[in-house]
Amino acid sequence: MSAPIIQIRNVVKRFAGGTTAVDNVSFDIGQNEFFALLGPSGCGKTTLLRMIAGLETPSEGEIIIDGVDMAFTPPNQRPVNMVFQSYAVFPHMSVLQNVEYGLMVTGTPKDETRKRAKEALDMVQLGHLGERRPDQLSGGQRQRVALARALVKRPKVLLLDEPLSALDAKLREAMQLELARLQKTVGITFIIVTHDQDEALSMADRIAVMNAGRVSQIAAPIALYEAPASRFVADFIGKVNLIDATVTGVKGNEVACKAKGLGEILIPSNQPAKGQVTLAVRPEKLTLGTAAPKKAGLVKLSGTVRDVSYYGDTSHVIVTAAGIELAVNVQNDARRSSIITRGQNVWVSWAPDDTLILTE
Repeated sequence: MSAPIIQIRNVVKRFAGGTTAVDNVSFDIGQNEFFALLGPSGCGKTTLLRMIAGLETPSEGEIIIDGVDMAFTPPNQRPVNMVFQSYAVFPHMSVLQNVEYGLMVTGTPKDETRKRAKEALDMVQLGHLGERRPDQLSGGQRQRVALARALVKRPKVLLLDEPLSALDAKLREAMQLELARLQKTVGITFIIVTHDQDEALSMADRIAVMNAGRVSQIAAPIALYEAPASRFVADFIGKVNLIDATVTGVKGNEVACKAKGLGEILIPSNQPAKGQVTLAVRPEKLTLGTAAPKKAGLVKLSGTVRDVSYYGDTSHVIVTAAGIELAVNVQNDARRSSIITRGQNVWVSWAPDDTLILTE
């Protein structure tokens, strides 16, 4: 990670009534980093973002931005700007006037205001729509106006609170790519709050997964997906099969686990484990077949297809096997699209080294 632009040190936020929204959180965010705060509703991610913005005051701890403790710095004097979930724009102003407004109220000279507003609109690819009114724009274009309005003040950090939640699915995907491109273009730190795992995985350099006011894990998207630190993170990031198991022994770099329906299996692992654990395996790691696999060393069991969900290029298949349910992602072949049906007897298998052992 580059030198930190934001340092969060032992931050706690308590609200009236004793509710602790953020509970002793500490981490750094690097310069020019696209950082995501990800978690379910009520986990504290928006409260933490609002404390960085200065809209909430920490009950304990420090928030340092660009080397300066922000404890007594009001929101309008912090080197940050924020784009809210409801990106309201002034309906009676043109797009260009909307972007100019923030500079005008701070007394920036008119020529400088116009120049910077046009530059900000060019950044978000709306330079040709400066004279239009907001009601003449699409939802995605209005979102980009809100981004330009935030960027025109040249903040060191841009804060985004669920900025894409009001958009439809297809436009949201397009805007995810747009935001990632924009962050690299402007070269400043972006911090986004989202409950959408796909959104965070597709855009962020690093993600902090939050739960009940605490940070469960901070890592790059691929590390979170392939090596989650806990059952909560594994379950929240993508789809996963979670199987309760008991460690029965350790043999070199392999851990022997006994699980319902699987018997005893050896799983490669360099992490210490004992007692009750959770085995995690992603649906795309599983193979579905109509006959028992012949390859030696696989984890395998027979079962019955309970449900099939068709998604075009893939199908999501739920198999009931030996008293447990397993989700399997299957690549569809247009010539054999009907091969998997409800009630069909199948075999599920996977390699032991595709299995994670979670101790938390």
